[in-house]
Amino acid sequence: MIKSEYSGLSLERRANGVLVVTIQGQDKLNSLGHEDHTAIGDIWFDIAGDRSIRAVVITGAGNAFCAGGNLDIAARNGGSGNYNWLEENFEASRAIIHNLVNLETPVISAINGPIAGAGLAVGLLADISIMDEDASLADGHVRIGVTAGDHAALIWPLLCSIAQAKYYLLTGDRMSGREAAQMGIVSKALPAAEVLPRALQIADRLAEGPQTAIRWTKRALNQWLRQALPMFDASLGWEMAQMFSPDFVEGATAFREQRKPRWR
Repeated sequence: MIKSEYSGLSLERRANGVLVVTIQGQDKLNSLGHEDHTAIGDIWFDIAGDRSIRAVVITGAGNAFCAGGNLDIAARNGGSGNYNWLEENFEASRAIIHNLVNLETPVISAINGPIAGAGLAVGLLADISIMDEDASLADGHVRIGVTAGDHAALIWPLLCSIAQAKYYLLTGDRMSGREAAQMGIVSKALPAAEVLPRALQIADRLAEGPQTAIRWTKRALNQWLRQALPMFDASLGWEMAQMFSPDFVEGATAFREQRKPRWR
């Protein structure tokens, strides 16, 4: 059963069984603190145990979806070699992905603005993703000196081909929502004002549909993802290890100072 409160999230239960989850992060880009990061993993596990929830819409507060984990916190703990923090961060990141993949309740992401990091993992692992056509999307792990480990090895090759996945994950280049839809990264790209209403419309339709047929169809399709979970675990482990590296400290510092990194 879901709890009444989760750090960094607001919940709205609708009468038809649709749950609306809004990410309310620590800044205007909805970046996540440690407790927020953990909550995003926990909520999928809790939803799985609540059969009264028939569909989920997840979106971001304000004009952003979610920028992922707070980079300043990660840089401080990685640079100081805080192993306990890294272990906790690994488990929280792993829970987000495993719990989403194993959740049979359909999830629709309403990507209402910029999206990156753990936010990108949630947005793209949703069963249906509706994105603002002018919003930006990027997996920028390599730009801060770490492996693209929080979801990319798992889902990008399935969404857009291994060739496109390698291009965007090795370069960290950005794309618009419009480009993401054309490549198959997201389901649909719409004008900003239409994103959340369309996501809610789809959730209502799924909530009113045959629940076992919908859930078992999702279960079958997610077998593709379950087969790839060992690849995800490996990539996440490499990402966590690199958070102790000089490259990550330099990459995070350069990002914060808006300058070009000076790699080793």
